[in-house]
Formats: sequence, structure tokens, C-alpha cells
Amino acid sequence: MSRIALIGFRWSGVLADTGMFRGSTTGYAARMTGIIFRIVITAFGLWVATALVPGVTASSPGALFWAALWLGVVNALIRPVVVLLTLPFTLLTLGGFLLVINAGMLGLVSWLLDGFAVSGFFAALFGSVVVSITSWLAASFIGGNGRYEVMVVRRR
Repeated sequence: MSRIALIGFRWSGVLADTGMFRGSTTGYAARMTGIIFRIVITAFGLWVATALVPGVTASSPGALFWAALWLGVVNALIRPVVVLLTLPFTLLTLGGFLLVINAGMLGLVSWLLDGFAVSGFFAALFGSVVVSITSWLAASFIGGNGRYEVMVVRRR
């Protein structure tokens, strides 16, 4: 019989939780750390997009942070409604229309925020692809709640 124990480390490297995996037993501080860490990851993705994609610009690092925060809010509140309303197009294009939706969300954030600008559809499209890839790569190193997670399997 094997026993699985989960040892989680906060992204700062401090031991956060040790013991048997029982689901989400993290506290408020750990959840907030995860949210802030994901905002920083998204801000890093936006910074990479400003460096690689012509037409995506940010006036300051603070603008990148606020753009990442707004992108999280827009993706949490508006994107699900848009995905549901455009479901026939998404099915017809085998999911390709989701790229257009992501570009629209990035364009909406640039419209809402003064220090962050996207100058057209293709800049938004390529910028959203860069942000998605960068966020996916960075998030693959952390767990679902913003912490490093190590799974230890012990066989007896």
C-alpha cells in the first residue's frame, strides 16, 4: 500500500504546510499569496509581450501590474460570458475563436487602463498568445494556490 504526502512550500521558500493531502486547507494568507504571485506572473507575461510584440506598450512597471490585475478581473468576470455567447463560433472554429476572445480581453484592458496600450487587433492577438504561453510556463512551476508543491510517495 502506498501513502501519498504533500509537502508545500511558499514561493518564498518558507515551509508552509506539511502532512497528508486533505484538499484545500490553506488559510487566507496563503490564498492571497497565490493571487499576488499569479498577478506577478501575468505582469511578467505582459512585460514579455511589450518586449516582443510591436504595438503592445506599457508606460511603467506599475502599469504592467495594474494591467495584470485588470486582466485577471476581466478574465474572471467578462470572459466567461463572452465565451458562452460565442460558443457556436468557438465550436465551428474548433476552439480557434478563443484566441480572438483573448485578444479582445487584452484590448479591453488596454481601453480601461491609461498606462497600457495595444494598437490593433493583431498586436492584441499576438500579445495575448505571448501572455498565455509565458503565464502557462511560469505557472507550471507552482501549484494551484501559488506555492511550490512537492509530492512524496512512500511505499510500505
